[in-house]
Amino acid sequence: MELFDIDSTINLLPKDGTVNYFGKVCNQSEANHYLEVLLNTIEWRNDEAIIFGKKIITKRKVAWYAEEPFEYTYSKTTKRALPWTKELLELKTMIEQKTGDTFNSCLLNLYHDGSEGMSWHSDGEKDLKKHGAIASLSFGAERKFSFKHKDTKERVDLYLKHGSLLLMKGTTQSHWLHRLPPTKLVSKLRVNLTFRTIQKSS
Repeated sequence: MELFDIDSTINLLPKDGTVNYFGKVCNQSEANHYLEVLLNTIEWRNDEAIIFGKKIITKRKVAWYAEEPFEYTYSKTTKRALPWTKELLELKTMIEQKTGDTFNSCLLNLYHDGSEGMSWHSDGEKDLKKHGAIASLSFGAERKFSFKHKDTKERVDLYLKHGSLLLMKGTTQSHWLHRLPPTKLVSKLRVNLTFRTIQKSS
C-alpha cells in the first residue's frame, strides 16, 4: 500500500523504549470509509481538563470506548467508556492481528484542522497497563508526530499518514514524551484512535 515497503520491525527510538511504524494498514478506499463512519457514528464530545485549577474545554473532541464501562482519568477528569461500535471492533481486530498485542479500550481524538494538537505528554495514567502497548491509528490529514526523551531531550519526528498505524510499547511512556504539534499548513481534519489496555481493578 506504500510506494515502498516499510519495515515495521525497526525501532524508531534510539533507546529506552520501542516505537514501530507500520505505514498504511488500510488502502485509500478503506481509510476513507472508516473516516466517514467514525465522524458520523462516534459520540464526540469536547475534551475537558483541569489545568492550574481551572476547567478548560478544548476545541478538540474526544470519545472513549471499551469492552466494559471502564472509567479513565487523565488531566484530572474522568470518562466512562461506551460500548464498542461495529467499526471499532473491526479496527481493533485488524490492529491486534498486525501487532500481536491485544487491547480492551480505545481513546479517540478529533482534530478539526492543524490549529488543534496535543502538547508534550506521556500516557502514564495509573489505569493503563504498565509498559503495555498503545496502538495509534490515524485517518484524515497527514500530521507530524514527535517524540522527546525526558532526560536527554533527543527528538524523533515522523509523519502519520491517512490509514497508518504506529505502535508504542515497552518503557516508551516512562522515558519519552510525545506530541502532535499545531501547524498552519494543515486545513483538513484528522481522527486518531489509540487502542490501549486498561488494568481491571481486582
